[in-house]
Amino acid sequence: MKLICKQAGAIILLMSCLAAPAAAGPFEDAAAAYGKGDYATALQLFRPLADQGMPRAQAILGVMYANGQGVPKSDTEAMKWYQLAADQGDAGAQTALGVIYANGQGVPKDSEKGLEWFRKAADQGYANAQNNLGSMYDTGEGVAQNYAEALKWYRLAADQGYPTAQIRVANMYLNGRGVPKDYAEAVKWSRLAADQGLAAGQYNLAFAYANGQGVPQDYAEAVKWSRLAADQGFTTAQYYLGIAYGNGQGVPKDLVQSYKWFEVAAAHGYKDAIQGRQAAAERMSSAQIAEAQKLAREWQPTRQPAPTPR
Repeated sequence: MKLICKQAGAIILLMSCLAAPAAAGPFEDAAAAYGKGDYATALQLFRPLADQGMPRAQAILGVMYANGQGVPKSDTEAMKWYQLAADQGDAGAQTALGVIYANGQGVPKDSEKGLEWFRKAADQGYANAQNNLGSMYDTGEGVAQNYAEALKWYRLAADQGYPTAQIRVANMYLNGRGVPKDYAEAVKWSRLAADQGLAAGQYNLAFAYANGQGVPQDYAEAVKWSRLAADQGFTTAQYYLGIAYGNGQGVPKDLVQSYKWFEVAAAHGYKDAIQGRQAAAERMSSAQIAEAQKLAREWQPTRQPAPTPR
């Protein structure tokens, strides 16, 4: 299992560690320097605080060593500082250690130890850890598979607004894992994730509208949500747009756009898109194919492609 936050440093820790106390001081100055990318100044200010035992500063040093920010990249040093912070109860650092052990990043893979660290952070209400703990119960990684327990932890994170957990709750309802199938609930949680920009949530909504699951069938809405996901690099949504344009479902029929989206999806490893592209090409002129290929080459995602939650 690869957990959704595979980089133990950046996102996991910065969510909590850069939360500053009310009064201004060296930590705030260090955090401001870090936020500006002035890693040399940040390091100069964070290190004394970390040496004095401040867990947030220790956790940030872990991030900096993990990413090679102002220091030579060193997994060993990153682990050292994460461990010091985690032992003092820093939930971000505990989550980072959970990711490291669960994925075997620079250490032998140890799912049970990963679970242990996730639980420590999850019990403090840390949404990222709750989501990852839910994932371990969902897949039976390091613990007996238990869909009800998975849903419990996903829901705790989702209720805090954590979008990856929201889409996982949606998928539990969609597939009837740990709960009876409920398309309306799946749509509800998918929409919450989609409204935060999560591509998987956007595609879930597209699928619901295309198939009339939990909402009235509406091909135009399906295309709308698919496009948002496709623009982020979500290949299944790109494939769907190829179908929609090819059949004129929710959009005017347009073989150039159909071929383009099949081409984009195929270029990113979606094998079914190859057949779709071929079917479109059989109905197109050489000039149309050339135009579609040009559009596909020029296409760029609006942000980094989001990993599909498991």
